[in-house]
Amino acid sequence: MCSVSILKRPLQNRVHPSGDLASVAARGTFMGNRGGRIHTSEQCLKRGKPWAGKRWIICMLRFKERKREVWGPGYSELFFLDEVTALAAGHRPCFECRRRDAEAFRGAFADAVGVAHAALSAEAIDERLHAERTRQDRTQALWASLPVGTLVETSQGVLAKAPHGAIGWSFGGYQSSYTPSGSDRIRLLTPPSTVAALRAGYRPSWHPSASEGTHHG
Repeated sequence: MCSVSILKRPLQNRVHPSGDLASVAARGTFMGNRGGRIHTSEQCLKRGKPWAGKRWIICMLRFKERKREVWGPGYSELFFLDEVTALAAGHRPCFECRRRDAEAFRGAFADAVGVAHAALSAEAIDERLHAERTRQDRTQALWASLPVGTLVETSQGVLAKAPHGAIGWSFGGYQSSYTPSGSDRIRLLTPPSTVAALRAGYRPSWHPSASEGTHHG
């Protein structure tokens, strides 16, 4: 039985870079959803797969004065530390509230996969990302080869490839961390196609704490 309302715990709608959903107080700078409703009337996460469809999007927290009841009768609102986190979890920019960013992402994605921009639909992006984010195994990667904006998992935790080096990820923000060496085994969290889009020029939005972090050599 769901006990969220009784215990006044945060809803299980904060997104980890792995795609897992957690119940933590930290909110973040972006909202999104996974194609519909994935919560019960008691505001608990439904059993089974944590998505309602393949359209996993990243939205603005505020848009056209719209008001919503979080985990009310509509779709299940999810929250991300920043866009870098949301991309790692397998989401992409919304074509309604973030049209400019969505078009920029589509352009970089199209360049990365070698198709014409106009020929690449949002549905095609969703299909490709869904196949990658639902894989049980994660790609091993070399830190030096990854573009800025990529998130990886190491023995020390989740790291982000920031413009100034490696910074550690948490639900509350980024902090200083070590830089992986060539011998470190790291597991790629950001889907390979999104990594390719980052390499092709897409520039995601970072949490303010990212600019404060410094890395240890």
